Amino acid sequence: MKFENIKYNRVDYENYKEQFLEYIHKIEYSSSFDEVITNINSINILRKKIETMRVLVEIKFSLNTKDESIKKENKYWDEMYPYFESLNIKFYQSLLNSRFKKEIIDKYGKQFYRIMECKVGVFSDSIIELLKQENKLMSEYTALLASFNMEFNGEKCNLSKMFSYASNLDEKIRRESIKLQTDFFEENEKKFDYIFDKLVKIRHDIAKKLGYESFLEVGYMRMLRTDYDEKDIEKLRKKVIAKYIPMANDLYSEQSKRIGVEKIDFYNEKIEFLDGNAKLIGDSKYIIKQGQKMYDEISDETSKFYRFLTDNNLFDIEYREGKAMGGYCTIIPDYNLPYIFANFNGTVDDIDVLTHEMGHAFQVYMSSYIDMQELVFPTLDSCEIHSMSMEFFTYPWMHLFFGKDIDKYKKYHYDSAIKFIPYGTLVDHFQHIIYKNVSLSPDDRKKIWSQLEKVYLPEKDYVDLNILNRGGYWFRQGHIFKDPFYYIDYVLAQICALQFYELMQIDYKDAWKRFLKICKVGGIYSFKEIVDIAGLENPF
Repeated sequence: MKFENIKYNRVDYENYKEQFLEYIHKIEYSSSFDEVITNINSINILRKKIETMRVLVEIKFSLNTKDESIKKENKYWDEMYPYFESLNIKFYQSLLNSRFKKEIIDKYGKQFYRIMECKVGVFSDSIIELLKQENKLMSEYTALLASFNMEFNGEKCNLSKMFSYASNLDEKIRRESIKLQTDFFEENEKKFDYIFDKLVKIRHDIAKKLGYESFLEVGYMRMLRTDYDEKDIEKLRKKVIAKYIPMANDLYSEQSKRIGVEKIDFYNEKIEFLDGNAKLIGDSKYIIKQGQKMYDEISDETSKFYRFLTDNNLFDIEYREGKAMGGYCTIIPDYNLPYIFANFNGTVDDIDVLTHEMGHAFQVYMSSYIDMQELVFPTLDSCEIHSMSMEFFTYPWMHLFFGKDIDKYKKYHYDSAIKFIPYGTLVDHFQHIIYKNVSLSPDDRKKIWSQLEKVYLPEKDYVDLNILNRGGYWFRQGHIFKDPFYYIDYVLAQICALQFYELMQIDYKDAWKRFLKICKVGGIYSFKEIVDIAGLENPF
């Protein structure tokens, strides 16, 4: 099914609810497990349809945040999705309370049972109005970022494109672009503060209504963390401080010598080499075409997968006015289709999209046989292993995109993987403090961010950029607004991906075989179980 041929139709909630509750009634009064399965299958057909319509709107809103008809549908789902989720919870409860618990676990696995327990633990009809407000605010944040639009250096730029100038060798262009995009965050500081302040308080109210002390507990369950807790994360932080911060500092010191400056600051942070960073040898069409050659050669599975994606137009990569920032991979359940949203900007980041988001999409493709939608994607900590590891597995083909600059790209990419780990840990630590202290003012939050930067990013120097010196860098980090507690998942996955990279040096085929194995199991297992299946060391 080509993406453009998938038709959207708004779902009538009342009609859907009637059918849904009828199947739940049948599950609860089934006399045999075969009857339970029949009704689970029927209810899953309904659930897939709902999720397909919701995801279509999510994608189309990302593609054009200014389209009035899509904005209207996005508003509908912001308001109505909690009601659909309420029905999902009733479905989970019917299975959790079933006398066929053993049979359910035997068929779908312990992880599915644990996921249901988490989802039931963070939902109640009493929080629906709060969830609607939360959804609305997250959409406002997306639209606010997408509102950046200006002519610069002869180009129309959204934020993603403007960020690409941070690696321009012309210091005047580089500084001006950085100032312009930083000015945007300063000019909209009150809007960002307002949105986040409301989100923190709404999430705290959600937690209280559910009977928890803080949103921290809710956040962990929302992330479906079934085999580690806050104490494990605290141990991880200590490891990062002891091991990865010194490594990152050494890399910054090495970088400063390489580009002939006394110290790396925000204006030269993205400059890796005096004669310029690795340069792509083709435009977006060239990249997509060369991507086919690369994935053809990696394996039969990746070859078929990539052709499947391109034949069905299952990605949108060109930046344009009104398009949301960032990139993601999602799934269109009715057709088991992965879909990639991204903003190519002509830098090495385009290749990270081609490898990172393709890593997600490949895993979905390999586990599309799984008939329970909660288990097609694994939990996000495991999801990011697939994406970040794919970045390393594609190293032998980087000459297709960078030519003679292949070594420059690998140096930049590997160093960035190490440098990221302290930053990713900082984002997570920040959120732990914020949600334990909900009465903090916007200025207090910025001060806390600045204090944490001094611990995790001691080399950071924002020079004369006022809002960043005051602790406002995190405004651009969408996960903080939209996906609380997600970001440490990238850290865990990066440590796993670096292990895959080491294994590749010893035996590429064996490392790939392990990777393929965890792609195929989807989300049937928990994070630690998937790490074990891959034969990797537990990052904790």
